[in-house]
Amino acid sequence: MVTSHSLEMPVSEPPLAQADFAPGIEKVFAVCPSEDAYIIEDIEGRVPPHILGSYYLNGPTAFYVNDLHRRHWLDGDGMVCRLHFCEDYVHFANRFVRTDKFKTEQAVGRPVFRSFGTAFPDDRLKRGMVLESPANVSVYPFHGRLLAFGEQALPWDLNPDTLETVGPYNFGGALTEVSPFAAHPKFDPNTGEMFNFGTFFSHVNPKLCLYCFDAAGTLRRRASYPMEHACSIHDFGLSRAYLIFYVSPYLLDLEAMVRNNQSLMDSLEWKPDLGSRLLVFSRNNGELVASISLGGRYCLHLINCFNDQQRGLVVDVIEFERPIYDQYQPLPELFTDVPWGGPVRLTLDLAKRELVSRQELGYRLAPDFPTVDPRVSTRSYNEFWMLGLSKTGQRGRKFFDELVHACWDEPEPTDVFRARPGNFLGGEPIFVGGPNSVEAAVICQNFDVENEQTSFLIFNARDVRSGPVATLRLRKPIHLGFHAAFQRHGER
Repeated sequence: MVTSHSLEMPVSEPPLAQADFAPGIEKVFAVCPSEDAYIIEDIEGRVPPHILGSYYLNGPTAFYVNDLHRRHWLDGDGMVCRLHFCEDYVHFANRFVRTDKFKTEQAVGRPVFRSFGTAFPDDRLKRGMVLESPANVSVYPFHGRLLAFGEQALPWDLNPDTLETVGPYNFGGALTEVSPFAAHPKFDPNTGEMFNFGTFFSHVNPKLCLYCFDAAGTLRRRASYPMEHACSIHDFGLSRAYLIFYVSPYLLDLEAMVRNNQSLMDSLEWKPDLGSRLLVFSRNNGELVASISLGGRYCLHLINCFNDQQRGLVVDVIEFERPIYDQYQPLPELFTDVPWGGPVRLTLDLAKRELVSRQELGYRLAPDFPTVDPRVSTRSYNEFWMLGLSKTGQRGRKFFDELVHACWDEPEPTDVFRARPGNFLGGEPIFVGGPNSVEAAVICQNFDVENEQTSFLIFNARDVRSGPVATLRLRKPIHLGFHAAFQRHGER
């Protein structure tokens, strides 16, 4: 049933008060890529010689299956792409993650399982209570493996060279198929440890589950913390001493989702009056160190966290006025009323359990997919990269069209690349450093609507406004991805 097709998606007429800032974006979501593998021949510019290794990207695709139109960007099946950078060529490959959901639906030739934003008659849930994961959010190399993650489910083990699906990965039997497990593990570059969390969505006894694995993938610690409300949490932060959670009052009524046969998206409710909090846990034992009130804002992704002897615990986040999952639907009418948001630095005094300072950068264009040099994860740093929506604040569908290089010691970013009209950016911008501090590149994805062509763009990380130094054009268009990772040659 795996096929390649590019259908014109029916586009609902936007209200008269709205504009179309993303004409042709429906072509992106109409693409269902075929699985492929080849050496990229159409390269404009020069690939920096220090980029040697594998770039991986995961994201949802296949939004049209028979007569079913999947409504939400998180609904599609996971597909992982690999760019393998060698000294004299770049090899591209892409494959679907063959999850239980994917294999079942391929076998019967039709949709079977309910997805994040789409419910339909007689759809199924895993064990009748949770979504069957499409493993479509992120991908990370770990302990010689490549793991593809979805929301609140075990990852899937892939061959890092061929992208073939090996099977579900349960960390040597330490976790079960119903263990809640988020799509944003964090890795300590010094110890090789992996940390993650999961949310147990119970109406009576919701709790946050915390995990720590050593560099060999062995579960070292597991803890849980009772939560007052069943809050949806997508990401968390890691410092050398703490796990940090920005908990927003975006509540999931899992029982209503099951009882009323509705999508997970329709089972979420924003209750800002309950307020948001920062929860800080010890890395060593999982005990709660502090719970600090923040007001009624929302955070989907964190940027980085670190301990500072003078300032305290620094927590850098992308903060919004309200949740943005509703802006991921209905496809392809995305981000029509996206809220203002931007990078915020929160400094905490843990001894006093209070927020000491709050620093907002002067970029409020609803950025997402923030990234740093992985070598500075959990450490003090200054610069980071993210994608932005230049038309934020104007009603009408839009999509990411800016790559932003920001620094905390500057009031607002001045190093910003804006894609040409009819071009849209995707994929978490991944930093690839060289052996010295001068060599640094950032990789992200581009879709050209007019030519229906996908490219990967490589930028000088500290001069993105000058445009890509290399453009790698694929033979066939593929989906726009979510999160990415890079593994250097020789690293496993």
